[in-house]
Amino acid sequence: MSEAVIKKTVRLFFALWPQDEERAALAAWQVPLQKLCGGRVTAAGKLHGTLVFLGEVEQGRLEALQLAAREAGGDAMRIVFDIAHYWGHNHIVYAAPGSVPPGLMQLVGSLEQGLRHHHFSFDQRTFKPHVTLLRHAHWRDSPLPVMSPVVWNVRDIVLVQSVSEDMRYQVLARFPLNKV
Repeated sequence: MSEAVIKKTVRLFFALWPQDEERAALAAWQVPLQKLCGGRVTAAGKLHGTLVFLGEVEQGRLEALQLAAREAGGDAMRIVFDIAHYWGHNHIVYAAPGSVPPGLMQLVGSLEQGLRHHHFSFDQRTFKPHVTLLRHAHWRDSPLPVMSPVVWNVRDIVLVQSVSEDMRYQVLARFPLNKV
């Protein structure tokens, strides 16, 4: 009798992970926006900017995944989140930069290239930098109010596991960016 082989997978994504001060400044946007749009606030500890969503990955491939991230590299940068937007198709209110640093687009491109090289599949959507603030919100097409800019000093990227049993995110590894 043969034993069944059980593949253990984890749900993963690469992200920008804010420092406490940056996280608090983004969370401060949530109260006034929730008053306008309703919805459910994203827990402050979960605020992040997804770079590449991988989905389910076999645990045995984590080393190759980390190698791909180290190979991607990139420079540290500053991102200024200064606009709140609403995506009507999925009822999300999010923070976005009015101007996207070219280095951010290069970082994502390099990371995606490394993932392809190491034979990882991932969500192939066009990258749009954002931090989800509210879910199940409702707004119209008019602009949301101007918010105080949040300056995010990005020094690294992180590999994050989404742990569904207790609905939390766990940072598995950090990959420092080059100092500029």
